[in-house]
Amino acid sequence: MDAIDQKIQQANEQLKKKGTRVVIYRRGKSLSLRGTLPPKPHIKRDKDYSQVISLGRNAIASDKGILYATAKAKLLTGQLLAGTFNWDEWIDLDKVAPNRIEARRVADWCAEYESYYWQRLLRTPDREGNWKKDHGLVFSKLEQDTPLSMEVLLNYIQTTQADSRARKRACDYCYKLAEFAQIQGREQIRKLTGNYSVHSVDVRKLPSDQEIFNFCNSIKNDGWRWVVRMMATYGLRNYEPFRIDLQDFPTIRVLRGKTGKRFVVPLYPEWAEAWELDKIYLPNINLDYTNSKIGTKVSGWFIDNNAPFSAYNLRHCYARRCFEFDIAPDRAAKFMGHSLSVHLQVYRAWFDESVYIADYNKAIAKDGRPKPPNY
Repeated sequence: MDAIDQKIQQANEQLKKKGTRVVIYRRGKSLSLRGTLPPKPHIKRDKDYSQVISLGRNAIASDKGILYATAKAKLLTGQLLAGTFNWDEWIDLDKVAPNRIEARRVADWCAEYESYYWQRLLRTPDREGNWKKDHGLVFSKLEQDTPLSMEVLLNYIQTTQADSRARKRACDYCYKLAEFAQIQGREQIRKLTGNYSVHSVDVRKLPSDQEIFNFCNSIKNDGWRWVVRMMATYGLRNYEPFRIDLQDFPTIRVLRGKTGKRFVVPLYPEWAEAWELDKIYLPNINLDYTNSKIGTKVSGWFIDNNAPFSAYNLRHCYARRCFEFDIAPDRAAKFMGHSLSVHLQVYRAWFDESVYIADYNKAIAKDGRPKPPNY
C-alpha cells in the first residue's frame, strides 16, 4: 500500500465515523466515490445497489484530490439524508439515456461491476489476486475510453485463440460485464466460447516417481529443495507449502488453500521421513504475498531453473498415485482440496493409459475375481 492509498484509507475511516454513506475509491490515478445509491434513471432496478460515481479531473490520486473527494462524499451524503439526491447533478444523463446504455465508457462499467462484485464477497488479499488474474485480466484488455458495446466485447474476444482457455476466459467475463450492463444481443458471446474443456487438453506425459525423486535430490538451495519436496510428497498447489501446519506430521494441514483448510497425507511416507520435511526451510519469499503471487514465483522458479517438468506436474503425479494406490476418488479429492467432479474429469483425463492397464492387471490377478462360464 503506497502513501496515497494509506491517506485514502485514513480519509475513509474519518468519513465512516461521521456516518458518511459513501467511500473514496481509487482506480489508477483517479478517485471516485463508491456506495449504495438509488438506481440511475436508465437502469431498470427497484432497489438501491452499490455504484461508483466518477468525480472528474479534479479528483486525482493526490492530497488535494483526497480533500476534494472528501468534500464530495459529505455533500452526497447530505443529499441522500435530506432526500434531495438527484443523478443529474452527478452524471451527464444525456450520455446514459434509455436505449443508449452502451454510451458509457468501458472503464466506468468495469469500475461499477467491480464495486458490485465486492459488495457480495468479503474482500481478502487472495480474492483480490484471483480477481486480477480473471476478471481484471480480461477487463484490462478492453478499450477503456470507448463506449461499452457488443462490438467492443466481440472484437476483443476474437483476438483470442479459438477453443483455448484464453477464449473461454474472455467469453466468461465479457458476458458477465454485458449482462451487468444489460447489453442486448449478449448471447452472441456464448456462441464464441468454443469447445475448450478439461477434455480438450492434450494428455500430459507425467514424470515417473524416480524422475521426481532424482530431481528433488539435485536441488542445491535448501529452501527451494524443501518446497519442491513438499509439493512432490503431498501434491500441493504451488503456493501451499507456504501455508501449512506440521503439528501432526507426517499428516499436514493446509491453512489457506484454494478451497479452504484441509489435511493431506503423504502417499510415500518414506519421502516425508527421509527428507525430514517437518523441518521447514523456505526460500526468500515474503509470506505476506497473496497465494497467487507466491504461486507465480514458484512456477517461475521451475522455468528459470530448467526443471524437467512443471510445478503442477507434481500435483498431477500425486493424483495419479492416489489412483495407483486404490484410494477412493472422494478421499483423493479430499486430500487434494478439490471436488470429486474435478478429480474424475480433470486428473483422470490426464493419466497415461499405462495407469489403467496396470489397474486392470491388478484386478484380473485377484484370487476371488469372477470367472467366465465353464471355466
